[in-house]
Amino acid sequence: MNLLGRLFVAGLALLLAISTSTGVLVLALLVDPVAGAWLTAGALAGLDGALSDLSAGLPPEGLALLLAGLARALFWLLVVPPVLVAALGETLRLRGLAWYGAGCGLLTASLPWLGRGAARPGSAPLAEARLTAILFLAGAAAGLVYWLVAGRHDGPDEARARQPGSGHR
Repeated sequence: MNLLGRLFVAGLALLLAISTSTGVLVLALLVDPVAGAWLTAGALAGLDGALSDLSAGLPPEGLALLLAGLARALFWLLVVPPVLVAALGETLRLRGLAWYGAGCGLLTASLPWLGRGAARPGSAPLAEARLTAILFLAGAAAGLVYWLVAGRHDGPDEARARQPGSGHR
């Protein structure tokens, strides 16, 4: 039953962590002026493509492809890092805040860099640095929430085994 309880707590912690990360990412993107301009330009481009398809009598496939790509990117940025950090932390029995907060933040911030391999020529380094910082914040928030709910506590068996005179070493 202990394993089942631990899996339940970890699953609940992951749901809360992913929700928190999503909220932090949305809030940071709305507050940051550079990200706001980037979002506005992307939304206008998607709307323009959808309206031009509709005016030509075509189904808005471009919008569907844009939404599918956005969903995939958000999955990789918001779901994969907390799940990987939590799985490694639970497997290796890591309980430190630094592991969950910094590990998840660094993994989230590094995924776009790892996905494309290097900086794009002609891109604005300030905008990329700001986006990297926003992604780190979102990932660190997810790691912190996971740690608060499930990561900082040992299970009852581990705590009992560490008590003096319990016979477990």
